[in-house]
Amino acid sequence: MSDLGSFAVAGVPTRRVEHEVVVATSPADAWQAWVDPQRVVNFLGAEARIDLRIGGRYEILFLLDAPEGEQGAEGCRVLAYVPGEMLAFSWNAPPHLPEIRPLHTWVVVTFRGTPEGPTRIRLVQTGFGEGPAWDEDAAYFASAWGGVLARCRDYLGTA
Repeated sequence: MSDLGSFAVAGVPTRRVEHEVVVATSPADAWQAWVDPQRVVNFLGAEARIDLRIGGRYEILFLLDAPEGEQGAEGCRVLAYVPGEMLAFSWNAPPHLPEIRPLHTWVVVTFRGTPEGPTRIRLVQTGFGEGPAWDEDAAYFASAWGGVLARCRDYLGTA
């Protein structure tokens, strides 16, 4: 399970990063692209360690040559999911923000559409703490998630 003490915010978060994209495939297929380690690397990272169960790993590695602990979303966990509809996971700050990297935010990805598609994928990251490092983290992900969703759209097809 996730250690609740590892989250930056225990109450109601005050800010969020949001992005949306529409893809040509079904919600079920789009959801699979986010939970199947073989598929998620097509748009999200270089390697994926996903154990689809509550508290299971949701680790996406971007820098395989970096030292362990600085390769990507190490230590992140599946928080909740509804097959074909929603995926929630914890997320950490990038390695260039070591003072907040041990703390987590959370990401919720929803998949809405007709059974055959198209599908609207909406990503919300929230739970950012307060202070300059958290401001930088939120700004970083405001840009980064937009790029991820654009690559996801390219991978799954434009609606």
